[in-house]
Amino acid sequence: MIYLQLYLSFLQVGLFSVGGGYAAMPLIRSQVVELHPWMTLQEFTNLITIAEMTPGPIAVNCATFVGLRIAQLPGAVIATLGLVFPSLVIIIAIAAVLGNVSELPAVKNAFAGIRVGVAVLMINSVIKLARAAIVDWKAVLIFLAVFGGAVFTPVSPMIYIVAAGVAGILLKTWEVKAK
Repeated sequence: MIYLQLYLSFLQVGLFSVGGGYAAMPLIRSQVVELHPWMTLQEFTNLITIAEMTPGPIAVNCATFVGLRIAQLPGAVIATLGLVFPSLVIIIAIAAVLGNVSELPAVKNAFAGIRVGVAVLMINSVIKLARAAIVDWKAVLIFLAVFGGAVFTPVSPMIYIVAAGVAGILLKTWEVKAK
């Protein structure tokens, strides 16, 4: 039963997450935190952190990690297959017809609308993740530093991830020593 739940949950995510991995985050959160209480919001936030740091698409990494946690290796495979199956079918279908219709005004307008909808879903996901992650003054400092750096400099995101981890360690160590 758990395998079917994993497959169907991530199949839904794969069917309705237009716009890439970050657009899928609200759908994955809904499935694994709200619909099926497989994780807490804090655990989900940690999952995204790990999925973002590992190679590969973030949504696929999330599906694999959730499946692994819920039902070991078979669960990881089943959740990942559920997520990617719709994309595989859709990409094959689109490739077969898009070249012929991509310049039609209706198709261009549909993609323009879809992009706006995806942007809203991504902003919503960021807000919810920020609420779960920014819990004290140390997190606010790290957030402001990384946000400022990411917006105003062309530094690799990996540098920010490592720097935020080091800052977390240093600030927590400083807090413990100050007590």
